[in-house]
Amino acid sequence: MIIKPHSKLKDIENGLYLVSTPLGNLKDITIRAIEILKQSDFILCEDTRVSKTLMDKYEIKTKLISNHKFNEKKNLIMVMKYLEDSKIISLISDAGTPSISDPGSILVNECINNNIKIFPIPGPSAVSTSVSISGFSDKYFFYGFFPEKKQNLANELKNLSKFENTLVFFVSAKKINKIIPEIKKNFSGRKIVICREITKKFEEYIRGKVDDLELFEKHPKGELTIVISEKITNKKESQKLRESDKTIIEKMINKFSTKEITDILSIVSNTPKKEIYNYCLKLKNEK
Repeated sequence: MIIKPHSKLKDIENGLYLVSTPLGNLKDITIRAIEILKQSDFILCEDTRVSKTLMDKYEIKTKLISNHKFNEKKNLIMVMKYLEDSKIISLISDAGTPSISDPGSILVNECINNNIKIFPIPGPSAVSTSVSISGFSDKYFFYGFFPEKKQNLANELKNLSKFENTLVFFVSAKKINKIIPEIKKNFSGRKIVICREITKKFEEYIRGKVDDLELFEKHPKGELTIVISEKITNKKESQKLRESDKTIIEKMINKFSTKEITDILSIVSNTPKKEIYNYCLKLKNEK
């Protein structure tokens, strides 16, 4: 299928543009994003019906091409041909920053492999927005959507419960009641914020302790962003190097420098760098 681009004057470079769009409130789009979308030859979007609302509001006439997880591989050859022909292609998601738990990474990697220029157009992101209003540590790990299968979900959350940083997840509202028991099982003692309808008319932020979580009587609409606080540990205990940390260091000691091990481990642990550094020196002196 050959699609003719909309004729217009352009003052931007050819290539792929990853354009962030509003999470809900259409006024949250940036001026630059509007300019890029108007000057693009095509816009790849998840759902043309959803994106058309945004296009109509800002009088963006650029041709929309449906590009979702079920057809993005099929579209790849066509899109790459346009990019190789020096076309300007914008990629957007239904809401937020594309390629973050949304289609896009396949195309981005193909562009990287073929030396096609890629330009990020920053803007709204459910991840950073949710962390910013959580009140939790800004050292966070973003996981994305929870696994579909129950056993995979249980295993993943068990592993993630070992992380001491703030954790961020996406979840479909229809599945939230299946997720809550697993969250309570694995993150007892932590705090939580459930973000719903961010920036929309009925936006809601449910805050509390994980142990006090209750099932929703009615399934909320849309997608939710869940933020779980950093692990709350006893200060005296956090000063000591745990056995699990020692095991990790012992495996890394022959592959990394003392400084590298100290920097890496301190990111995922509340243990002071001095404790990690001293243990590294102890191991090296024993050789």
